[in-house]
Amino acid sequence: MNAFHDTPRHDPTRKRLLQAALEIFADKGFRDATVREICAKAEVNAASVNYHFGSKEALYSEVLGFAYREASERYPYTLAADTSLPPEIRLRHFIGNLLARMLDDTYLGRHGKLLAREIADPTPTTALDQVIETTMKPHCDLLHGIIAELVGPGHGEADMHRLSLSIVGQCLMYHHSRSLIDRVYPEIIATPEEIERTAEHIVRFSVAALKHLHLQKPAPDKGS
Repeated sequence: MNAFHDTPRHDPTRKRLLQAALEIFADKGFRDATVREICAKAEVNAASVNYHFGSKEALYSEVLGFAYREASERYPYTLAADTSLPPEIRLRHFIGNLLARMLDDTYLGRHGKLLAREIADPTPTTALDQVIETTMKPHCDLLHGIIAELVGPGHGEADMHRLSLSIVGQCLMYHHSRSLIDRVYPEIIATPEEIERTAEHIVRFSVAALKHLHLQKPAPDKGS
C-alpha cells in the first residue's frame, strides 16, 4: 500500500503536479493520461503522485477542484452574488465571468476542456459529482436566484431550470463551437474587449426574454 502524505495545498511540488495534470488530463483524458507523463511534465520524481495524492484517481479529483478554484479566483462571482445590485447588473457579471472562463486562453482555459471531457465521458471516479456538489451547484443556485428576480413568482421549478440552462447554453455555444467560430466569425471573440461585447449581447438577449416572461401569465404546471 502506498503511503499518502497530506501536504499543504500551497506546497510548490504539489502545485506543479496539479498544473501538469490539468494540462495532460485536458488533452488526453483520464484514461489515456499516465502518472509517469504527469510527473515528467511537472519535473518531479515519478513517485510524487502517490506521495502527494495517493493515486491517479485522487489526483484527477483534485485537479477538477483545483482548476475550478483557480478560475473562481481569476473570475469571481462576487458582484453577481451582491443582492444590493439590480438583477440585470448581477446577470451581466455572471455571464461576463462565465464566458471569460470558457474562452480563457491561458492554462486555466483547460478547465473547460477537462470538464467537457468529464461530462461527455465520465470517469469511474466520483470526481464530477464532487465538483457539481461543491462548486457548480452554488453557481447554479446563484443564477437561479437572479433569474427569479427578473421573471417574478409563479414559474415552476422545471421551467426555472430551463431558463438557467438557456442562458448557460448561449455561453457554452462559444466554447464548444470555438473552432467553427474562429473560422467563420473570428471577430466576435477575437479579443477580451470583443468577448465583453459578446457577453453584453447575451445579457441583452436574455434580459429581454426574461422580462417578456415576467409580463406573461405563467403556464400551469402539468403536474398540478
